[in-house]
Amino acid sequence: MNLGRELRKYVIGMVMALTLTGIAFALTIWNYWPVRTRFIIIIACAILQLLVHFRYFLHIDLEKSHRDDLQLILFSAFIIALMVGGMLWVIFNLNMRMM
Repeated sequence: MNLGRELRKYVIGMVMALTLTGIAFALTIWNYWPVRTRFIIIIACAILQLLVHFRYFLHIDLEKSHRDDLQLILFSAFIIALMVGGMLWVIFNLNMRMM
């Protein structure tokens, strides 16, 4: 791959990541929209930023050679979500029993 093309991809990813971060910070500072709308926009920016990082910095896309990496990341995310969810379930259950 050409060095100029590689650098251009990194710059595009950096600009997109900084823009999405700026949008999220601006929404928290300025109270222009209702809280629910701002929350939905911030969640959408977070998901888009996750996709930007996957595509431009981790070089993971839907090509055949990168699908194994994507499956590994999704499985790891599932295991982490399972562990965090189980931990929260136990903590809230113990809290309920202590009250």
